[in-house]
Amino acid sequence: MAKRDYYDVLGVGKGASDAEIKRAYRRLAKKYHPDQNKDSKDAETKFKELQEAYSVLSDKAKRGRYDQFGHAGIDPRFDGHTGGTWTGVGPGGPPIDFGDLFDFEFTSRPGGGVSSIFDHLRQAGRAGPRPSPSHAPVGHDVEHTVSLTFEQAVHGAKLDIHLDTGGGRRQRITVTIPPGVRDDQRIRVRGKGHPGGRGRPAGDLYVVCSVQPHAYFDRRGDDIYLDVPVTITEAALGAKVDMPTLDGIRTVTIPPGTASGAKLRLAGLGIRSPRGANRGDHYAVIKIVPPAKLTPQQKRLIEELAATDAPAPRDGLW
Repeated sequence: MAKRDYYDVLGVGKGASDAEIKRAYRRLAKKYHPDQNKDSKDAETKFKELQEAYSVLSDKAKRGRYDQFGHAGIDPRFDGHTGGTWTGVGPGGPPIDFGDLFDFEFTSRPGGGVSSIFDHLRQAGRAGPRPSPSHAPVGHDVEHTVSLTFEQAVHGAKLDIHLDTGGGRRQRITVTIPPGVRDDQRIRVRGKGHPGGRGRPAGDLYVVCSVQPHAYFDRRGDDIYLDVPVTITEAALGAKVDMPTLDGIRTVTIPPGTASGAKLRLAGLGIRSPRGANRGDHYAVIKIVPPAKLTPQQKRLIEELAATDAPAPRDGLW
């Protein structure tokens, strides 16, 4: 069955930018990921098709050959430098130059006549097969998207992933996700891509991390931001408030007169960088929440406060 156009697979036009191709792949990969469609063979087939299309269109050199020659341009047997000839054997492929394949020239026999290809085939059979590593397919890189919880991305994890290595074979690979990975970060696993032929090296596996958002933590770089609701009196008079952090519950002191939107910094309680031992910071963002309904006593006290003619926070702004 003929392969679909890679641009159609990703649902983008041929003039799509790298960013558009990347966005389309991530959206469709999440939709058809085998982990999300465990009982769907069709989804698994589409996911493999997406990976193949993205591995070509995300590589400038491969995309250039594909745009010029189509699927033939990315075939490992294809040589674009010689006018688009084929350098290997394949069922249903273009005509094969047997002279190139067996490295001979048609010569005259003693006594006349031209030596036939069958003479050379018989000689090749007696001499044994001649290796031709340059004609063997090279291994190519594979990209695989994994879905991580916020906690897995922050603290690290070990995941078992299953890859199609060709020929109907699947391989299970255990991948270590280092602490602190970010959304869309790629992790390279050398030599775990598609294998090459005749001893040629395998490609690499690139694990793309898709990190799920947290219910209340907001990550910005290696820092964590958390909205902390407080009452009017806690903000005005000061208070000690318990709040969650990546390291468990911590108590933060709110100084008297803290304004809504103020950031209180807890140094070193953010995310550990995957490239070093340093950690980001944790910021408590104060949000003053007035009571939704006042009791008569609360209303009277607030009215008394208003009657003190305290300067309005807008004074002098405009």
